[in-house]
Amino acid sequence: MAVVMDQGLRTVGGTVRYGRLAALSWLHFLNDGSANYLPGVLPAVLLAMGEPVSLAGTVMAALLIGQALQVGTGLLADHFGGRGFIAAGVLGTALAAALIGRSGSLALLLPALVLIGISNAMFHPQALAGARQLSGPRVGLGMSLFLVGGEVGRGLWPLIASFVVVTWGLKALSLLAIPAVASILLLWAVLPVQPPRHVAAQPIAWRRHLGPMSALVAFQSLRALAIFGTTTFLPVLWHLRGHSLTAGAALITVMLVVGIIGNVGGGHLADRIGRRPILAGSSLAGAALLAAFLLTSGAAQWIALGLLGIALFATLPVGILVGQDIFPENRSLGSGIALGLSNGLAAVGLMGLGLISSAVPPLHILWLLVAILLAAALLALRLGPRTHPKRT
Repeated sequence: MAVVMDQGLRTVGGTVRYGRLAALSWLHFLNDGSANYLPGVLPAVLLAMGEPVSLAGTVMAALLIGQALQVGTGLLADHFGGRGFIAAGVLGTALAAALIGRSGSLALLLPALVLIGISNAMFHPQALAGARQLSGPRVGLGMSLFLVGGEVGRGLWPLIASFVVVTWGLKALSLLAIPAVASILLLWAVLPVQPPRHVAAQPIAWRRHLGPMSALVAFQSLRALAIFGTTTFLPVLWHLRGHSLTAGAALITVMLVVGIIGNVGGGHLADRIGRRPILAGSSLAGAALLAAFLLTSGAAQWIALGLLGIALFATLPVGILVGQDIFPENRSLGSGIALGLSNGLAAVGLMGLGLISSAVPPLHILWLLVAILLAAALLALRLGPRTHPKRT
């Protein structure tokens, strides 16, 4: 079973709309920053509620599992078209995240996290389809530029949120919703508008797509589980070793911000050498670098962490393009499956890791993630042609 991964490079001519891509990438920064700053403040949130750190995996799973809804929101986004899903997603994510510091108990926190997941699921499929629309013939590069905003948001906001909590307390996290509200008002006119799906459009060939889709979802789920697990359990490990809340958040910042290099480089190289070498090579390198981080100390550990971010995020734009190419009839649906369904399944896996963490230390969980990345590298070898086909 092989996935024909490069057919989507045959794109209608045009130019890359860099200005509008930048605006969309900024909204991605705000959306993913709001949706992912919880790991940076999670030890403080659990402490304020009197809950054990072993609940970290379960709490993060509640935040992430809603991303599986991207399959449904992708279908709806393709059906209705427009740009409303982009705006509603950003606003919903930011406003729901503002409730994290005001929850006070798991009974209030968990619904807020689920709402973040639902809003996040609304944003991504239509935004990813819009990014491809604005990318002209350079879909790999354009997708990477859009995704950079999300990576910077995931990287910086845990550190920003931890600073806010240390300085002003948990309730001050509400201030982080202000930029999203202002940006939607200012950028609404430049957001890409998707045409609604025509009633006579080609139907989705579910039977033909099932095999390629299953292989891609399996790979993407393992990759996402490695990222979710690392960003969840590294700060917990750091906290248990006596380091500060801000230092634990800095780990996530280094990995995700330096990972921007992989994000842009992965999409650019995929346009030139093909997608399977990027997927397999990056996963194998990620396993080696996570092991290096766990076996070293001092400056070498931080260098390994930065390189780990590059390896993990080089696969992100490539996997999404593969999903869009599997479903040429519904680009938003393909994006939702490649990113949302896989992230939702990874969230279930993260919940399992959370249960395991009650019996074993976080260090053992991180070694398990090394094995997961090795499995992803093997699976990537089944995802399409070894070399890049002739471009048109």
